[in-house]
Amino acid sequence: QVQLVESGGALVQAGGSLRLLCAASGRTLSSYVMGWFRQAPGTEREFVAAISWSGGGTIYADSVKGRFTISRDNAKNTVYLEMNNVKPEDTAVYYCAAALRAWSRSPRDYNYWGQGTQVTVSS
Repeated sequence: QVQLVESGGALVQAGGSLRLLCAASGRTLSSYVMGWFRQAPGTEREFVAAISWSGGGTIYADSVKGRFTISRDNAKNTVYLEMNNVKPEDTAVYYCAAALRAWSRSPRDYNYWGQGTQVTVSS
């Protein structure tokens, strides 16, 4: 069992930057693929980025590639999402998730979820 808590969400102007954190407790994060997802009102939860167990591999949604960076510090049991050049369409609740056995973009493959943190981008 692992518990995830996101932080860092805020109101930010378009073109600005934001850094989200996901802190884990209960088990070491090195056992999990970690992902970030987001969900805007009235839409399905969508994949943003994922990072492999050791941090050596990353994948991104096309909509954020080149602007967002996912990273992890297994010693601190923390995962980060650096968001640069944000756009109004990035507005959503951002969720951190952990997958024990999958290297996946699908929310169905993730076993544990945080409660989310709100990111709002103003134009």
